[in-house]
Amino acid sequence: MKLSTIFVYIFILSLCFSCTKKSERMKSTKRVVVKIIRIQPAVIVDCNYKFMEAVAGTKAPQSIIDELTLITVRYYSTDKKLHQGQILTNKMMSHQVELMFCVIKKMKFPIAHAIPIVRYNWDDEASMKANNTYSFCYRNVSYSKHAMGMAIDINPLFNPVRWKSDSINRLNKPIGATYDSSVEGTFYPTSPVVEEFRKIGFRWGHNFPTKYDDHHFEL
Repeated sequence: MKLSTIFVYIFILSLCFSCTKKSERMKSTKRVVVKIIRIQPAVIVDCNYKFMEAVAGTKAPQSIIDELTLITVRYYSTDKKLHQGQILTNKMMSHQVELMFCVIKKMKFPIAHAIPIVRYNWDDEASMKANNTYSFCYRNVSYSKHAMGMAIDINPLFNPVRWKSDSINRLNKPIGATYDSSVEGTFYPTSPVVEEFRKIGFRWGHNFPTKYDDHHFEL
């Protein structure tokens, strides 16, 4: 073989070797893109009413219905899982209710249910026994702020109405409910949730003159 031919072979081999090395370097310097997928916790939907469904059957006049709004809220329930419910309330109070539920969710304060009382055929006692949280109910219109959607009851079975004087011969409300501050979902004077509600502007029913209405907050 001629010397010139040998040099040609050597040159071609060197080119191949150089190309292979370059290709390997390019592969090794390729940017690895990792896509991080955030998995959101599953949400259990307790109710999904439309506004007209939420007010169906109420005896409230149209002037009051026109003041109401239906808001969606999320909360951790007594099963420790994230739930989604709805609060039918007055438009004037809707922002504060949303703030309340932000506090509740952040603190993981358990809410048993948050369902418009239409689910219970507008029966306040049935809703309370179910430990349901709600705002608007057209009842006791002469004095109850619920009749305007300007109050909210939270976990009424855990936080029943209790009378401050033994001379008032009345049962707790809901009937048969007892209060135990060690149970998660109850309110007490030093409760951080109660304190946050006060900051938002709510009055707590615990301070009513004749009764401990611990589940009740109003503007």
